Amino acid sequence: MHMVNCGFQQFAHAHTPAALLVFSVSARVFWPYFAGVALLAIGLPIIIKNELPQAHGLDKIMPFGRLFFAIPMGVFASQHFTVTKLVVLLLPSWIPAHLFWVYLVGTALIAAALSIILKRQAQLAATLLGIMFFLFVVLLHIPNVVVNPRDRFAWAVALRDLAFSGGAFAFAGAHMKPRPTDGVPRLVTLGRLFVGIPAAFFGVEHFLHPEFAPGVPLKKLTPTWIPARLLWAYLAGAVLVAAGVSLIVNKKARLAATYLGIMILLLCLFIYLPIVVAIPSDIGNGLNYFADTLLFSGVALVLADALPKEDHPHV
Repeated sequence: MHMVNCGFQQFAHAHTPAALLVFSVSARVFWPYFAGVALLAIGLPIIIKNELPQAHGLDKIMPFGRLFFAIPMGVFASQHFTVTKLVVLLLPSWIPAHLFWVYLVGTALIAAALSIILKRQAQLAATLLGIMFFLFVVLLHIPNVVVNPRDRFAWAVALRDLAFSGGAFAFAGAHMKPRPTDGVPRLVTLGRLFVGIPAAFFGVEHFLHPEFAPGVPLKKLTPTWIPARLLWAYLAGAVLVAAGVSLIVNKKARLAATYLGIMILLLCLFIYLPIVVAIPSDIGNGLNYFADTLLFSGVALVLADALPKEDHPHV
């Protein structure tokens, strides 16, 4: 239900904070950035002070996974309140009380983001978040795929939200209390499959449609200023396929999820962040793509952190 790529409406002039008027920044632009920066400011000191010193080697990237997972949810949550009428259009007509559901989902996203960053009721919040994303897949995306089975975008959006659901379930499983002693929690196993299948699909998409920006292959074309665009698309596709297969068959799954998260993060920093800087006010074509990709990186890292350091082939 969160926004991927669409136009926006302006808030009334009277509702725009005076500080924003000075810079001629509308509320629909300000609040997504504010939400993301606020969550970064809350979570980064906690991770640096409490968690980073305890991690070693590649594991030092793991604590940032939940930060990359939460920040985009704040970005998308804000849009449920600033561009409500456009979010409503994403709902099928048979669902009643559209405004209620849009506001409820926006509230749920920001509450889950804070809970995950602060680790307060995080297991419950992540479980409910995983269920919510899975309901998006079942109620919104699968019907669209059935109607448009040849539409690659419909498939990509459905599998993207499936991966987001998987990341939430993996986080919930990793924070179960008491933690199961007879193997990997079932929620983590479910999360591994929910992330692995989309990763493999996205990888194949990179080979079939290399013109689209790498990472989560939606509708954004790779910018022309990037050299060797086909090469980067194929490399990203190869990593996605390899990681996806590893996750599905549960071989070197933790390592695969770690490298997948790092690669997607690098794509965020070197492709999507420059796009945001170039068009900061175009939320649909800039910030939303950055947030989608950062969330996918967070999903992979959260999953990696939840998986055992030695794979359990019988899980």
